[in-house]
Amino acid sequence: MRCVFINIRCKPGTSYKVAEQIVLREVHSELYSTSGPFDLLLKLYIPEDADVGKFINDNLLDITHIERTETTLTFKAF
Repeated sequence: MRCVFINIRCKPGTSYKVAEQIVLREVHSELYSTSGPFDLLLKLYIPEDADVGKFINDNLLDITHIERTETTLTFKAF
């Protein structure tokens, strides 16, 4: 499994709605509300043989009120 972090910017006033939709999909490992330019930080694990972009598109980006995302791929845990 590959660990991926995704910063999510939501339309104003909708971060709790977006978070609820993510939780219902049960694809995440951890989900946090954050300060700064993004509203949520999502940690998830993607199967090694899965296409990262397709996995994110199919499981996350069709959620209403997501305005923008930024994905960080990880390589090695220390």
